Amino acid sequence: MHSNSQRRRALVTQATEFAGPPAVAALCREGFKVIASDAGFADAGAARAFEAAHPGARVSANCDPEALLEECWQTFGGLDVLVSNDAYPAIHGPLESLAPEALSETLRALVERPFRLLQLLVPRLKAQGHGNIVMITSCRTELPMPGGAVPDMARAAANALVRSLAIELAPFGIPVNAIAPNFLYSEAYFQRAKFIDDPVGRAYIESVVPAGRLGEPAEIGELVRYLATLKGSFHTGSIIKFSGGWPAGPLRP
Repeated sequence: MHSNSQRRRALVTQATEFAGPPAVAALCREGFKVIASDAGFADAGAARAFEAAHPGARVSANCDPEALLEECWQTFGGLDVLVSNDAYPAIHGPLESLAPEALSETLRALVERPFRLLQLLVPRLKAQGHGNIVMITSCRTELPMPGGAVPDMARAAANALVRSLAIELAPFGIPVNAIAPNFLYSEAYFQRAKFIDDPVGRAYIESVVPAGRLGEPAEIGELVRYLATLKGSFHTGSIIKFSGGWPAGPLRP
């Protein structure tokens, strides 16, 4: 693995969504040089606000995989850690009622986009002789719910990618692991207004999550930090559930 004699370099994708903000915050606190990529940073105000909230992070509105990696190499001379933080609105509904593009758009966001980024990154990591890949996926497939076929298929595919790529890169000493959340507080999936502030939503969370609450962003940030700072490469191919003990049994109404 890479020597700690110089500041480590990380890229976090979709930095304003899902696990992006806590991942950037945790890596910056750990002393990483971080590029936070998000299409929303095309808005100068949003970019300035994010940088102010995450001292040490460098924002980029570049989301094209090839151009983004070139930016990382031009800026940092390489990359030690990728946090592929992939989010897309969960499209639910009976199979026959879903729009034809629901599956293709979800797969494009949650599977094809990270696949292409990894396809371009892996040769660079092999050439520099080290690297560490952390993917943010989901454990929602542990207990499928009616109407969830589209996001379940996409998240299952992303977790399969982690396992397959881990085997492929193990001989090169490049670990590939995933954090698979469910019931993580984020405005992308479990919004404060609906699941924290609203007594009905809060009661639902208390009834189905053994921890009795949503996961805090800082808690997943600590898990990102742990995986990003591995000193060895033997811990690879893991899909780490981050779900407060869910599922513990059948969902209750």
